[in-house]
Amino acid sequence: MQKNLSFFSVSFICLFLELTAGAQQPAGNAEQRLSKYVVLISIDGLRPDFYLDHTWPKPNLQFMKNNGAYAEGVRGVFPTVTYPSHTTIITGAMPARHGIFYNTIFSDSGSTGTWYREEKLIQTETLWDAVHKAGMTSACLSWPVSVGAPVDYNVPEAWENDRGGTASINPHVSPAGLFEEIQQNATGKLSYSQMNLNNLAIDENLSRMAAYLLKKYKPNFTTLHIVCVDHAEHSVGRSGEEVNKALASADHAVSNVLEAVEAAGIADSTTIIITGDHGFVDINTSFSPNVLLARNGLLPSGNQREGWKAMFHSSGGSAFLHLKNKNDVKTLAKVQAILDSLPASVKKLYRVVSRQELDKIGADPNAAFALTGVEGVSFGGSATGELVRAGRGGTHGFFPDFQHIETGFIAYGAGVNKGAVVPKMGLEDIAPVISRLLGLSFNSPDGVLLPGILKIPSGRRENRPVINGNINASSETK
Repeated sequence: MQKNLSFFSVSFICLFLELTAGAQQPAGNAEQRLSKYVVLISIDGLRPDFYLDHTWPKPNLQFMKNNGAYAEGVRGVFPTVTYPSHTTIITGAMPARHGIFYNTIFSDSGSTGTWYREEKLIQTETLWDAVHKAGMTSACLSWPVSVGAPVDYNVPEAWENDRGGTASINPHVSPAGLFEEIQQNATGKLSYSQMNLNNLAIDENLSRMAAYLLKKYKPNFTTLHIVCVDHAEHSVGRSGEEVNKALASADHAVSNVLEAVEAAGIADSTTIIITGDHGFVDINTSFSPNVLLARNGLLPSGNQREGWKAMFHSSGGSAFLHLKNKNDVKTLAKVQAILDSLPASVKKLYRVVSRQELDKIGADPNAAFALTGVEGVSFGGSATGELVRAGRGGTHGFFPDFQHIETGFIAYGAGVNKGAVVPKMGLEDIAPVISRLLGLSFNSPDGVLLPGILKIPSGRRENRPVINGNINASSETK
């Protein structure tokens, strides 16, 4: 599912350029809007089969899919993990361009374990920026990389232990007093135990926050991140009672938003978009390539990282090789030789993603190369212990070239072409949809507005190829 211009005709390139240009509307131009309000809901770990297969518990997602537009699959970024994925959704840019390469930051001192939290780390324009410049209002509920974002009502994903009630569970909420207002009017007093992944209450509470802000302030653009489906799939894999319960909880969170939009009297002018960040893969094996580097003197085997020459930064189903000295061709050659010398029984667990391939998919420009596991194999970051060990549960992070790692997309409400079906799209193609709905002046560097998802603007001739309700275009071939 890599971008491949060689298979794309000149006529389609021209079409996409025209459609992309249609998303670049003057800031705040109400006449160009297809929708007055957009609610973007990310269900972490959302898979297309959750709404394509009727056996999953999701009546609200099913209703929106049946009465809106949807994708049969959405190709993610590399690695297919939460923070770079959500940043691509909000920017229309791939990680190499927006600068959020992983969930946690890798620096010259090695893997920091520090999460990308602050919006100022994003190197490209966001939809929040464009909404702010257009003079419209926005709200954010636990969206990744949103601390300090130009958002009017911001409850960022920055939850902290309240140490028995002696500290705030989210000191980064803005404006001042908003979190107290939300607790008083929407959720009641919240503790850290109610806002972490071990409790389905976090999804309920986040949706109540969003519902309150929609009814009280009617922001033009709302971003909401629902998290527990991901946690369940990590625990048990792609199926199981925990996944059923978490999906039902996420679906109920969506119903809280739908009801709030109705109660606010804005249903006819609101678009709700459901998406996710990645799919999931069942895991049976764990591979720790840093063990190889430690055995060969390229990486200290303990917690001390001084003196390291090479290190793999693991991201679930992938691991990215970093060199202390990026120009150290001798060390790079040694790492490649170490991998080449492994027995076939180990080599079959992964494939090497070259620097050229990383450039093509828009991944971290600082990595020498990466490893991605075959389905069933995840990567550990440890430099000690066994090289290969048993794995369990589920994970993501793999190179986005197979079905199980795809996420989903549903659009419902104002401006949406009911019945449209997208065979394939990319995460970077979501931002242009939102930009066009709100009539924003916004540059989506890597995404395009795929034809047929949105209704024809009044007075404009339709030239988008839609056949039997199926959009005859795919970002897979961009």
